[in-house]
Amino acid sequence: MAKSEDLEDLPGVGPATAEKLRENGYESFQSVAVASPGELSNKADVGESSAHDIIDAARDAADIGGFETGAAVLERRERIGKLKWLVPEIDEMLGGGVETQSITEVYGEFGAGKSQVTHQLAVNVQLPAEHGGLEGSAVFIDSEDTFRPERIDEMVRGLDDEVIEAAMDAREIEGGPDDEEALEALVDSMLDRIHVAKAFNSNHQILLAEKAQEIAKEQEDTEYPVRLVCVDSLTAHFRAEYVGRGELANRQQKLNKHLHDLDRVGNLFNAAVVVTNQVQSNPDAFFGDPTKPIGGNILGHKSTFRLYLKKSKGNKRIVRLVDAPNLPDGESVMRVEGAGLKPE
Repeated sequence: MAKSEDLEDLPGVGPATAEKLRENGYESFQSVAVASPGELSNKADVGESSAHDIIDAARDAADIGGFETGAAVLERRERIGKLKWLVPEIDEMLGGGVETQSITEVYGEFGAGKSQVTHQLAVNVQLPAEHGGLEGSAVFIDSEDTFRPERIDEMVRGLDDEVIEAAMDAREIEGGPDDEEALEALVDSMLDRIHVAKAFNSNHQILLAEKAQEIAKEQEDTEYPVRLVCVDSLTAHFRAEYVGRGELANRQQKLNKHLHDLDRVGNLFNAAVVVTNQVQSNPDAFFGDPTKPIGGNILGHKSTFRLYLKKSKGNKRIVRLVDAPNLPDGESVMRVEGAGLKPE
């Protein structure tokens, strides 16, 4: 990937424009190449015609935007990582786990366990690959004040002893699952690799998604690059701020931009993007479950995988795979415990 200092090589990009591009997260030819002319024009303060020329030159330099063979696509997909829930039935249903370079939507009613999933994945992503992780860090955009470091503590301690030992070895922490000092060191180490920001409104949330790209860029060559971006919840602020049919088009337009920003982080940095979503009642449903996710077709089309979490008896939750491009619909059961997500 071209480095940020090469942006001045693009036609029409002088030092001042290059600095504005970097300030707005465009630090490589590839990040410029996948921008829209309107977006680049606004952020770099250049005319739309100049933005077109800059993007075209960046596409040539980054060698993207053309057709490729199915074999080349297959080779690229082999680099995709699978982040496991560590609930075997669910991981099997998902074809091995949550995919990087994709958006996975988890929706359900209040108390269904959506935030539990994001917390568990923020722990699991840091584990060694042989134990279902991606050996990376997480970015957590919190719009509903759901992130709890105490929950991370419980989930780390709730991992199997073998997994805890492997995580300690990877971090060169001496001790074991029965060593309280070593466990505390492991928890602190994992919390250090979860970058959390609270979103106060939809505009701030959109800004944080752009900031996530900056963090991923900064962490790209470190020991724990960003491999997971969680947004919990994606739609809460949009739902509260854009009320009524007259605001629907504006809401959907902003939500679409937000999803594209998140998707860009996933694709540029080989990260899994997991978003939670609220539900609403569908009065037209005479049969079956009357709940449906909010966000409309924009979210439905942009999410690569859609999972519906539903309450069951006690601490059991039904996890239903509603949509996936290469997997059949399916249903699994898990338990939400103090120690985290566990098999039935």
